[in-house]
Amino acid sequence: MIKVLFVCMGNICRSPTAEGVFRHLLRQKNLEDKVEVDSAGTHGYHVGEAPDQRTQRAAASRSYDLSDMRARKVAAQDLDYFDLILAMDQNNLDALKRICPPEKHERLGLFMSYSKNFDDDEVPDPYYGLGHGFDLVLDMIEDAASGLLEGIEQQLHGKAGETRGEDQLGAKLDRPA
Repeated sequence: MIKVLFVCMGNICRSPTAEGVFRHLLRQKNLEDKVEVDSAGTHGYHVGEAPDQRTQRAAASRSYDLSDMRARKVAAQDLDYFDLILAMDQNNLDALKRICPPEKHERLGLFMSYSKNFDDDEVPDPYYGLGHGFDLVLDMIEDAASGLLEGIEQQLHGKAGETRGEDQLGAKLDRPA
């Protein structure tokens, strides 16, 4: 079992979107029993809340249902439990590095390193922007999620990675389940 955690600041926009999109892709590939997925925030601003309504609307327009998700804050045990902890931006990656023991830093990375069609390193936070920002976030997340899934499939089948995140996959996923 490969365990993946997506992380943003409040866990109400980007990381639940990544979780929902990635779950959808795993269902399509019948890999739900091989990959566990969750999301969390580096801050506890919205603990217990559903994803932002704009996030849910944008996701629903592409057939992703985020309505059952609830925000939570990254916990110390997450740093031990998850094989791959992917931040949506550098600020959240830095926050994770501050709370993560140095010997587990190889589990941390930027989600967009798996993107094939975007050169951006970060998924922008759409929270304070206009509605079209949520669609851009979905575009970016769908692309990076596809690259991540491809890398995980290669790992599950023992093949070398060919995504932008191939070095991360090798370092983070090449461990016994």
